[in-house]
Amino acid sequence: MNNHIPVLMNEVIEGLSLHSGATVIDATIGLGGHAEMILARTSPSGKLIGFERDDRNLDLAKDHLSSYTDRVTLINDSFGNMAEHDLGKIDAILFDLGFSSVHVDDASRGFSFQQEGPLDMRYDQKQELTAEAIINSWTKDELADLFFQYADETRSRQIAEEIVKARKANRITTTTQLAETVENVVKRSGKTHPATKVFQALRMAVNDELGEIKKGVDSGINLLKPGGRMAIITFHSTEDAFVKYQLKDDPRIELVNKKVIKPTYEEMRSNSRSRSAKLRVVAKI
Repeated sequence: MNNHIPVLMNEVIEGLSLHSGATVIDATIGLGGHAEMILARTSPSGKLIGFERDDRNLDLAKDHLSSYTDRVTLINDSFGNMAEHDLGKIDAILFDLGFSSVHVDDASRGFSFQQEGPLDMRYDQKQELTAEAIINSWTKDELADLFFQYADETRSRQIAEEIVKARKANRITTTTQLAETVENVVKRSGKTHPATKVFQALRMAVNDELGEIKKGVDSGINLLKPGGRMAIITFHSTEDAFVKYQLKDDPRIELVNKKVIKPTYEEMRSNSRSRSAKLRVVAKI
């Protein structure tokens, strides 16, 4: 099932304190990696509800979990809309906020600067806003604020200025065009590509990732039974700080792990994607 390896698998299963017959929401089912382990741990009668706003990923998850069809409900929607579905009370919820390797590998989706593709970046292909629209229509100040606030890009003003200058000559329509424009300002040094933070910020803006997290986590806490657990995996500092702030001082929950849980050295060696992962677990009071 592709090369998307679920991160912090054992820590998630332990943190959610799963039992046979539990009803669990996988808010970001992706390709179904965590979901399969959750179903195994809650067998024989546990139920899993999976949210996925990307049609293609949902189809892949459906295929991967085909042997569990009587126990799985898949919903083609963002987890931010969780409250709009009649889900009943839930024992545990998982949010894996990393984006799928399928998105990176498919050039036509426009998530990666490593191969040429259209500047798209939409998880949900039905929505209108694309990365191309943002890059070519937002003002210099709006772009600079986006890159700084969503990705801590210290050269945000210079990059925004270069983008505005470049788009006056030719509309920026591809991933490589944008990456090259950023490289005019930020030179390559070390392993990290100069456009990494710009692409992160754009992806977050196109898909309103922080807005979805805020709505989804809030709705999820409301759905949990007393004693129910919620596990949230983040992959970069902006996302993690946002989640930490949202959970802080919420009277409906208590922290299960006082310190953030990180992958073991062995996991980081075998799955490079896990290196930046952080897990937070809370329980409903």
